Amino acid sequence: MDRRHFIVSSAAALTAASSTFGAPSDTVRVAVIGVGGSVNVNGGRGKLHLASYAKLPNVEVAAVCDIDEAHLNYGADLIEKSTGKRPKTYQDIRKLYDDKSIDAVSIATPNHWHTLATVWACKAGKDVYVEKPCSHNMYESQQIVAAAHKYNRIVTQGSQIRSSVAVKDGIRKLHEGLIGDVYLARGLCFKWRDTIGRTPVSAVPAGVDYDIWQGPAQKHDFTRNRFHYNWHWFWDYGNGDLGNQGIHQVDIARWGLGVKYPVKVSAVGGHYMFDDDQQTPNVLNCAYEFADNGKRQLMEFEVRHWMTHGEASVPDIGNIFYGSNGYMAVDSYTSYKSWLGRKHEPGPEANEGGDHFANFIGAVRSRKPEDLNCPIEDAAISCTLVHLANISYRVGRTLNFDAKTYSVVGDPEANRLFTRNYRDPFVVKV
Repeated sequence: MDRRHFIVSSAAALTAASSTFGAPSDTVRVAVIGVGGSVNVNGGRGKLHLASYAKLPNVEVAAVCDIDEAHLNYGADLIEKSTGKRPKTYQDIRKLYDDKSIDAVSIATPNHWHTLATVWACKAGKDVYVEKPCSHNMYESQQIVAAAHKYNRIVTQGSQIRSSVAVKDGIRKLHEGLIGDVYLARGLCFKWRDTIGRTPVSAVPAGVDYDIWQGPAQKHDFTRNRFHYNWHWFWDYGNGDLGNQGIHQVDIARWGLGVKYPVKVSAVGGHYMFDDDQQTPNVLNCAYEFADNGKRQLMEFEVRHWMTHGEASVPDIGNIFYGSNGYMAVDSYTSYKSWLGRKHEPGPEANEGGDHFANFIGAVRSRKPEDLNCPIEDAAISCTLVHLANISYRVGRTLNFDAKTYSVVGDPEANRLFTRNYRDPFVVKV
């Protein structure tokens, strides 16, 4: 994922955080689950989590958890180097959750672990920041919300665009009628994704607990392509680029339209150009129809994996909203521009980010879910749009969705894809 507006040097951010903690009773003790990425390069969501929490006042990265010992030790080393205090380390998430000194967890695991890790955390009395998508399937979107409510926990999704000062201003203006009656929103995901090739079955790397990594998924022989990062392109663990980068833009499109569930979903595409191990489509065109409050609105989403042009002011990832009096583009994570009237005259624009991690910690302190910029209820609804489009693609037909029954009308095959066959003991159950 392109983090040009957000990623800062892990070392610099961690160093700046030392000596900012207050009294122990005032300190929020966070555990980061999943360091991710190569230990030899910067990047990876878990590393950004470590750096982001460490620079916040009165927040302590008290523990790190990862099934890969190399990543686990790397994350612990980063914290120790900057603060002089080594966090606890856990390879088994269940042992971490037994640690009652941990107030909150920040989850940067593969997608198939997001809901289970959140449900277990809520049961253990911990607040949760979980990476997007917060659910791997439709059933999990319901369960993650149920867990937050049942155990009275603060739970948010890593949809950091919702914390952008500029984008919040743009969406507010959109709702106030800046471009008139909004009839169409488009989400764009034009990420360059090279072939992953083919990798044979091989031995599990030393220091890796592959059984825990597989978690809710059924057992599969280890291959490099099914492991670090490339798991995104396998249905057992990921949701393709629609659920990787695309969930950000799906969420913004739904937010801008002011809608919840679609009544009709259709997705066509395929795995084009490359002959490799990838299962998910690398070219995908999705269409959604909404009828909230009796008003028909459309949403489109497009995944292109290779050489392409941008649209409006969006070079690779972003959103475009079309209304009766103009259009607005949300470019990436921190900015928007608008054009008004028949002559496309420039309208309001802004570029200013925000701190999504700080927003989460603020809600942890206030105990008010309404303080969250991305409440888990909103996140879960946006994730269902991802899942419905992927289901439409997999069954090869349009879905008629009934939000009241939370099912696809007259399509047992599609409804079977709402959940998965969980592997004991890694079962999502509130």
